[in-house]
Amino acid sequence: MTGRFIVLDGIDGCGKSTQIRHLAQWLPVSGLMPSTAGLICTREPGGTPLGQSIRDLLLHTEADQVPSVTAELLLYAADRAQHVDTVIRPALLRGDWVLSDRFAGSTLAYQGYGRGLDHQLITRLESIATTGLVPDLTACLMVPVEVSLQRRHGEKEDRIEAEGRAFLHRVADGFAVLAEQRHWCQLDAQQSVSQLSQALEQTLRETLQ
Repeated sequence: MTGRFIVLDGIDGCGKSTQIRHLAQWLPVSGLMPSTAGLICTREPGGTPLGQSIRDLLLHTEADQVPSVTAELLLYAADRAQHVDTVIRPALLRGDWVLSDRFAGSTLAYQGYGRGLDHQLITRLESIATTGLVPDLTACLMVPVEVSLQRRHGEKEDRIEAEGRAFLHRVADGFAVLAEQRHWCQLDAQQSVSQLSQALEQTLRETLQ
């Protein structure tokens, strides 16, 4: 029996990290997972040792070493290929469940809609990196940009987060389009943490039971 692949996505500040921590505790006792299955919690970029090095290059590069937009796109693709080949697919084949903070949709939202790179090119790279792997469920946590910025006020921004409001609005618009096109589950991330957790639990039960 193959495992299940669950992704949480959305703009920074939507609450993904908090909800992934909740699901990491809830899923093993939810009754949804077989007793023999393990739960792998991971992220993109940075879900492998190689990916962590790529994450450092992407998000924390010194000003004089910033990758070009094309190099940035290819680094994300390299991270994803390593992630799928060495973590996600082997876990699913073992029958384990995988819970990931971001997956391929983020690249199209940030590099496609945010940076304006060619969408067809990004989709081709996605196909190569994932070798056709598609999550069983992608939950997109929807929150307005202004709410995201308020939540993140005072936090240290990485290089992508520091791109500014206009960039984040384009990314948010991209996530909205992708959620419709790819039939992702869209959840209101402005509700309380506990309400959002309950909505996620219900969604997983309805989708994966």
